[in-house]
Amino acid sequence: MTSKEPRPLRADARRNREKILDAAMRAFTAQGLDAHLEHIAKDAGVGSATLYRNFPTREALIEAVYRNEVARLCDAAPDLLERQPPLDALRAWTRLYLDYVTAKHGMIDALRAIAATGGNPYDHSRQRIRSAIATLMDACVAAGAIRTDIPSGDVAAALEGIALTSAGDGHRQQAERLLDLTLDGLTIGR
Repeated sequence: MTSKEPRPLRADARRNREKILDAAMRAFTAQGLDAHLEHIAKDAGVGSATLYRNFPTREALIEAVYRNEVARLCDAAPDLLERQPPLDALRAWTRLYLDYVTAKHGMIDALRAIAATGGNPYDHSRQRIRSAIATLMDACVAAGAIRTDIPSGDVAAALEGIALTSAGDGHRQQAERLLDLTLDGLTIGR
């Protein structure tokens, strides 16, 4: 290990970090920029010093929460494919995508604040999401479940469009209907 590589976290430190990220996600989703970091630490079951040791600024915490949610979403694709037929996995993943967008919608002011200071909380997230969609679609194509003439980028654009129009409160049912419509359009024999 070179001196520039960060040391791996101990198991307890990793658990504390995850608890902080989970508590922060809930707080930022519900309260946006008004979330108190001390309340986040308390909800996570850690002291304020532990929170600040992991995330020295509010912006660092917000960006880490966002990156963590993108990673969870994208890492779910191969897990779903292991447990379900490909088309079911794609359908389940699109619901997780809606959960992700809904949570991000609650954090939008915080993410904009980071972008305004020159940070880029969206760095690589779009590519990671498109890669997860491609993985799911490739498995569906290999199983003969979906059409082969629709690129994954088109499906990603459709999901983004559904998310933009249906991310707010009270729009979940509409978003799910639109997802079903999109997926039905991909399915062979529909």
